[in-house]
Amino acid sequence: MSPSPDAVEAVSQRLNIFLSAQARSAVDLGPEAELVVRAGASALDGGKRLRGRFCVAGWRAVEDASSASAVPGADVVAAAASLEVFHAAALVHDDVIDNSDTRRGRPAAHRALEASHRTQGWVGDAAAFGRSGAILLGDLLVAWSDDLFEEGLLEAAPVRAASARREYAKMRREVTIGQFLDIAEESAYATEPGERHAERALRVASLKSARYSIQQPLLIGAALAGADDAQQAALAAFGHPVGMAFQLRDDVLGVFGDQAATGKPSGDDLREGKRTVLVAFARERLAPPARRIVDELIGDPELDAAQIASLQRTIIETGALDRVEQLISDYSREAERALSGARLGNAAVGELRDLARAATIRTT
Repeated sequence: MSPSPDAVEAVSQRLNIFLSAQARSAVDLGPEAELVVRAGASALDGGKRLRGRFCVAGWRAVEDASSASAVPGADVVAAAASLEVFHAAALVHDDVIDNSDTRRGRPAAHRALEASHRTQGWVGDAAAFGRSGAILLGDLLVAWSDDLFEEGLLEAAPVRAASARREYAKMRREVTIGQFLDIAEESAYATEPGERHAERALRVASLKSARYSIQQPLLIGAALAGADDAQQAALAAFGHPVGMAFQLRDDVLGVFGDQAATGKPSGDDLREGKRTVLVAFARERLAPPARRIVDELIGDPELDAAQIASLQRTIIETGALDRVEQLISDYSREAERALSGARLGNAAVGELRDLARAATIRTT
C-alpha cells in the first residue's frame, strides 16, 4: 500500500498555498525580493516528497491503531509540508558546500542565481553572488519551514504540539551537525586509522540523512497523533535503519547512478570527494600504492569519464559495492523486525513497509 494520493496531494496543495502567500508578500519588497522568493519556489519544485510522506505515515500508524478512519488534519499536513521546505533548504546548502552544478537535472540554486546575475547585467562577481545568494536562500527556506510548521501546530492540541516541536528541533540540530561532520570527514579522513573510515562514514549517514529523512518525520507525525512511548520507540527503531539503507542507496547512486534518472552526472560523488561507506570499504581492500592513487583522484572536480569508470571498477573489484548492498539488506531486515508486534495500525504498517521499499530499492 502506498501513501494515500489524497494525503500526498494535500501536502502539495499546502505548499502551493504557502508559496503563493510568500510571493504576494514579496511584491512590495521589490524585484530582488521577488527573485529570491521565486528561487525558493523553484527549490521546492519536484522531488519525491519522501519526508512529508513519512510524516503522514507516522501519524497514520498511531491514528490507525485507535481509529477506523484516519484523515490527516491541517496540523499534520502543514508539518509534512514544512519538512519538504526544510529538505529544500538542506539541498540548497549542500549544493553550495559540494559545489554541485545540478540538482534534479536543472541548475543548482547557486548556479541559477549566478545566471540571474548575468542576465540582469549586474556588476561584480556573478559566481560569488550565486554562492552568497544561495546561502541566504537556504536560510530563508529554513525560516519558511519554521513558519509553516508553527502555523500547523496552531491546529494541534498543546501537548501534541509540544512533543512534535521537540522532535522537529532535534531534527534541525542533528542534520546541521551531520552536515558539519560530512565536510570534516573530507579533511580528517587521512589522519584517521583506515579501519575507522567506515565507522565515521556511517555516523555521518545517520546524522546527516537517516534521522532527518526518515526517523524524525515519522516521529513528528506520530507525536501529532498522540503516540505513547512504546509507539514512538517502535517507529524510531523502524525509521533509523530505513534511513540508513536510504542513504547507502543514495551513496551507490552517487557513484553508479544513471544521469537520466538521478539528474546528476554519473560519478558526481567521486568528483565532489564524498567519503562515503562505499569509498571506505574500497580503501580497506587496497594496497597502499593503489589507495594513494584513489585518494588523489577522489575529490578532483575535473575527473573525466575514463577516470570515473576506473574508480567504479575499483569499487566493484574490491567488493565494496557488494558489501554496501549487503548492509542495505541488513538494515532493511532490521527495520522489518522493528514493526513485528508493535501496537500500530495494520494498514499503516503495510504503508510503512511499502515506503521503506520505495526508499531503498530505487534508481533516483
